[in-house]
Amino acid sequence: MKQVTYKSIEKAIAKIDNLDDDGLEKVAETYSLSQPTLLGYIMSAAVEYKNEQLEGLLIYYFCLLSEAFAQEGITVNTITDDDIDTFEEPYFDMLDAYFDSNEDEILDDFCDQPELAKFMAMEISVEDEDGTSLDDETATQLFIVTIAQITLMSRAIKE
Repeated sequence: MKQVTYKSIEKAIAKIDNLDDDGLEKVAETYSLSQPTLLGYIMSAAVEYKNEQLEGLLIYYFCLLSEAFAQEGITVNTITDDDIDTFEEPYFDMLDAYFDSNEDEILDDFCDQPELAKFMAMEISVEDEDGTSLDDETATQLFIVTIAQITLMSRAIKE
């Protein structure tokens, strides 16, 4: 299994964070056209959780995580509704076990992208450069959704 390295995550951050609004829109369009079902699944979380703040975060991290895979040179097959349906029940079982025990190994074994999982854990737990941080509810929701994205993309890697 190909792994996304921290170096590729840093390159993705440098690229995405230095885009203006038009550039970010173009990147978002590119990734949404290549993964429309995945993006729809991810964005439905903001509606399900009734959390408007989550919506913007999900678009940003959808682009950032997709770019991290691209920076690593990893190509991902298009994720389908069937992929998501097969994934969901074991994923929610894993989340229950993870939140009950708080053992990173459970998450790492399921997600199979430990650098990306660690990155997201850090993202939700530290303050931004301007001193802002996410409330616990939004942070947890963002973590759940982005780990789902990472896992689905990891399982769809073209060999």
